Amino acid sequence: MADALKDMFNKKFYERLAMQFNKVDKHFNPEKFVKEVVKGIDDLSLNQRMRNTSVVLKKHLPDNFKKSVDVLSEVIQHFRSHYTSLLFPDFIGQYGHDDFNVSMEALKLFTQYGSSEFAIREFLKRDFNKTLKVMNKWADDKNHHIRRLASEGSRARLPWSFNLDEVIKNPSVTHSILDKLKEDKELYVKKSVANHLNDFSKNHSDYLVSVLQSWDKTNPDTAWIVKHASRTLIKKGHPASLALFNFEKNAKVKVENLKLNKSKIKLGENLQFDFDIISEKSTAQKLVIDYAMHYAKKSGEALPKVFKLKEVNLQPKQRLSISKQHRFMDFTTRKHYSGKHFVEIIVNGKVAGSKSFDLIV
Repeated sequence: MADALKDMFNKKFYERLAMQFNKVDKHFNPEKFVKEVVKGIDDLSLNQRMRNTSVVLKKHLPDNFKKSVDVLSEVIQHFRSHYTSLLFPDFIGQYGHDDFNVSMEALKLFTQYGSSEFAIREFLKRDFNKTLKVMNKWADDKNHHIRRLASEGSRARLPWSFNLDEVIKNPSVTHSILDKLKEDKELYVKKSVANHLNDFSKNHSDYLVSVLQSWDKTNPDTAWIVKHASRTLIKKGHPASLALFNFEKNAKVKVENLKLNKSKIKLGENLQFDFDIISEKSTAQKLVIDYAMHYAKKSGEALPKVFKLKEVNLQPKQRLSISKQHRFMDFTTRKHYSGKHFVEIIVNGKVAGSKSFDLIV
């Protein structure tokens, strides 16, 4: 993904960017900017290209920070909302710390064209309490992009960014933000709130469950957040999380006839596995059935990734047949290696059956 995104920062993009800056600020030299910003660009990663853009822009924009923000605010309106738009908040994150109020207003505006989630963390890192106070106000904003920034920017473990130690140590510091957003109807916001909460499953599972237990799950939007925020704990079979959704705490089931369509599979092919799950309880059981694929790494060690299968209400002595196909392809986020792999069937967080096979790359 990073390789695909970094290619957006190419000469053609910078020429268009420079043209827009020149329209707003006649002192902006397009040719000089493009020549400088593309120098050595082929050797730069995605984040390095982003940061290099901010550094070069600093040299070509007005010395006065407020005037630079005015120019940036005008230019960003001429660009579609995609990853390249993040360069505008990145500039604020690097150079706006001496003008806090102007920076906050800029990030509030810029997040509506992409996201200011990474840039706001630069301010949280320097003055956590002051910045979080502003973000609490953003949680009440009418614009869903701004509300989402309040949650996403204050996550303990935001992907592609540094961790926020204050939130990891004390998750309750962001509770007021999440509480304001627990009934949000925008999916973009709900996903962020759920991911924010799910971050706590690593170090603060009891706190996470206590928050989810306190929320009114008769509200469909809140119920959606609670379900997605619990996903990691449910996969682990965490008893209190299972209880939130009335999943059976002590599931009594047996997996039979677990079969693979191949004992050896090549990259690019599908692995099909079939199995039966049989109830061994005299009462109905609400079950969440997942499967874990243990991928062999370059070292030979196999590491699991859990995937959803289905949720069922299994009646006493009922036998349920399940079939699933899993495709093996390289992605930017996952590279496959030859070696022994395993597939496990997981019922309410506990392994109920497994089979091995060989992947040939």
